[in-house]
Amino acid sequence: MEQLLDAAKAAAEHAYAPYSRFRVGAALLFADGAVVTGTNVENASYGLSLCAETAAVVKAMGEGMRGGLQAVAVHTPDAEQISPCGRCRQVLLELAGQDGSDPLVIAKGTGKLREWRLSQLLPDAFGPSA
Repeated sequence: MEQLLDAAKAAAEHAYAPYSRFRVGAALLFADGAVVTGTNVENASYGLSLCAETAAVVKAMGEGMRGGLQAVAVHTPDAEQISPCGRCRQVLLELAGQDGSDPLVIAKGTGKLREWRLSQLLPDAFGPSA
């Protein structure tokens, strides 16, 4: 998990966050060992911004990955604590729900490492198998 968190940390360095100045990186680990990263990309029209987790999922699905999501790491150097927002939790569930996985989600800001299962972050979720 340390390597996955390092990948998320490296991704955060590429964040485009000129408005919030809140840089976030995400890394997804798949069952075959593949790691896909994403970073937040803001837009002057705030609703068009993308979170790091969503960017990583879009990248992974665009590369043909379906299911096999084992873990998600999220990192920010700009806050003590972080966790995926509600939208990202739902987007992660869409990918995880392709095969019913319940990935570990780890998050680190400048404070302590936190971890959950996706099902804990999004209980009673509506997903692809619903």
